Amino acid sequence: MPRPLGELEDAVMTRVWKWNRPVTVREVLEDLQKERSIAYTTVMTVLDNLHQKGWVRREAEGRAYRYEAVSTRAAYAAALMNEAWSQSDNAAAALVAFFGMMSEEQRQALTDAVRIVQLPETHDENPGSADGRDGR
Repeated sequence: MPRPLGELEDAVMTRVWKWNRPVTVREVLEDLQKERSIAYTTVMTVLDNLHQKGWVRREAEGRAYRYEAVSTRAAYAAALMNEAWSQSDNAAAALVAFFGMMSEEQRQALTDAVRIVQLPETHDENPGSADGRDGR
């Protein structure tokens, strides 16, 4: 289970996820410097730490590396939600509390996601039935 990213790790991974391609330390540094003062060696250390933790893979290019995300931000968020949920001693109560914190837009996204997850099951259970029931 992934542990939550630290603030600087998240800032770096946000760029890696957003750009969705192999990136260099220099590219990440230049983008981060638009928001904060930060050293090349700091970004290099963060990317090396992310590599050691399994968040990014790297490939040598000359004397430097290009870093690429191992999984998506959505997968990271899902893993964090799953970990938080598994820590609860009352899963239903935790979900009710979580749903209560959601915006209307988030509730709609949840409804859409549940519908998507249920579609394959419906078709797999009874391929000959349009509504997923077998008429028994």
